Order: sequence, then structure tokens, then C-alpha cells
Amino acid sequence: MIRYSLKCDNDHTFDSWFRSAADYEQLQKQNLISCTLCGSNHVTKLLMSPAVRRARPAQPKPQAEGKSETITKSAVAQKHPNNLTGFLTAPTSQLETAMAALRKHVEENSEYVGENFAAEARAIHEGAAPERAIYGEAKAQDARALIEEGVPLAPLPFIPKRKVN
Repeated sequence: MIRYSLKCDNDHTFDSWFRSAADYEQLQKQNLISCTLCGSNHVTKLLMSPAVRRARPAQPKPQAEGKSETITKSAVAQKHPNNLTGFLTAPTSQLETAMAALRKHVEENSEYVGENFAAEARAIHEGAAPERAIYGEAKAQDARALIEEGVPLAPLPFIPKRKVN
């Protein structure tokens, strides 16, 4: 496995793991690598220093008495006060932080219906399904048809988690 630091054309940086350098190159040629924050597939490798193994194993650091190496949820919460621990890299700008907070709000306050979004939104609009906040994925022509039918909807400024590297 090899880890690369990557950057998209919107200056977002993130890390991703690949089986080999050849696998990275193949995925890059097919435009299958996308930014974890904005979904752009215009991604390049950043200059990195190689990870070199030591000839001898590192000596374990002496543990302070009474200290535990167990990571608690509160320790994670202190490091990540906005509870944005699902990202590979922490948001680096106010915009990225706001986008992450928006995604969290949408995910916590609505139901993900996946690729059934168009059918479910139509059913809710027609009263055939219970009214509730939903989000999901729809093809462009399905979204246009919903708008023409008067179904209220808005595109979300982030890509689905299943499409994130």
C-alpha cells in the first residue's frame, strides 16, 4: 500500500491510499480519483517525502504511570470539537468547515433515500408517502422533471459518501 497526499483544483488537500503507484496512475488516467471535500476529479499528487523503515524496531516510549493508551470519545471530541471526525483531513478553511457542518446537519436531520430520491420526492409531494426531509441522488433529467412538476428540491453542494475516495 502507498499513501499519497493529493490536491484538487480547488486547493483542497487530502490523503488517499492505493495498492501501488501503478494503481494510482491507472485510476488517475480514468478520472476515478476525486476530492473528498468537493468531488472535483482534477486531482494531482503533492510533493512528499518517502516513508523509510528503520533497520531496527523503534523502542517503545515509556508510558507515564497511570496513563492509558486507550483513546476515549472525549479525547477525540476535544481534538475535533465540530465532531467532523469522519474526514481523512481536517477542514482547512472556513468554507470547508461550513460545508462539513452543512453535510452533518443534512445527515442528522433528514433521511438518505439514495438513488430513489426522485421517486420518493414525487411520492411525498403527491401525498403517497409521509412528509419528511429527505436527501439522495437523482439524474439531471429526473431533477428537471421534478422541478417542472412543482416538487421543491435543491442540489446539495457535496457528493454522496459512497462516491468519496
